[in-house]
Amino acid sequence: MKLQLYQIDAFTKKVFGGNPAAVCPLDEWLSDEQMQKIAMENNLAETAFFVQKKNQYEIRWFTPTVEVDLCGHATLATAHVLFNHLNHVGNTIHFISQRSGELIVTRKEDQLTLNFPTDIYEKVEMPVFISACFQIEPIEAYKGKTDFLFVFKNETEIKSIQPDFKQIIALGGRGAIATAQGDEVDFVSRFFAPQSGINEDAVTGSAHTTLTPYWSKKLRKDVLSALQLSTRIGELFCKYMGERVEISGNAVTYLIGEIDI
Repeated sequence: MKLQLYQIDAFTKKVFGGNPAAVCPLDEWLSDEQMQKIAMENNLAETAFFVQKKNQYEIRWFTPTVEVDLCGHATLATAHVLFNHLNHVGNTIHFISQRSGELIVTRKEDQLTLNFPTDIYEKVEMPVFISACFQIEPIEAYKGKTDFLFVFKNETEIKSIQPDFKQIIALGGRGAIATAQGDEVDFVSRFFAPQSGINEDAVTGSAHTTLTPYWSKKLRKDVLSALQLSTRIGELFCKYMGERVEISGNAVTYLIGEIDI
């Protein structure tokens, strides 16, 4: 069986920036085992698979080791493939996920906007080993649906974090978000998910479903600019809308190929 495969850099305007995702269009679903093996072989943070169902697209996301509930950058990458390579008509794409519900992507010129459900999070006490996770003590801690959110004093602390991946795995959940108010943007972040097979993710759209409501309330503004401070750097524009958030960015094609399974 031969399948198309695209590799897209998401949340960037240039190749080698943002976060790379593989996108694999399907006529019908493969087995979970086959999709997991393809994601492992791709060895990227995420591989997205989708199947068209009438006027919408069912979508699923796999890291090299597990299927995840939601992935922003791979959804953005999938929309880029549909708009630019598979002749999707119009400027709106409706995705449906069995794990996360309806996900909408709209296009305006070369920018794509994700419309995702807002994460619900609550403040938690910080266990004594939290500082060992980052070598720096956070000032606040929260737990969302799948991720922990740790707030630090400033952007310099975010840049200087030295993660202890074994300690982060012990947290449980999908991963850990580290964030602070930015120097030149509203907020910055990094995302660590060794428990999901990704030590540090380059740009994490889904984490911004937690970050956006937090910083919107903290800064008392609904439209926010953000940077994810990985080595590849990701640029995001976020809007808090109550039960939904919008996360906007660009994407570029790096590779178009074919796999044989």
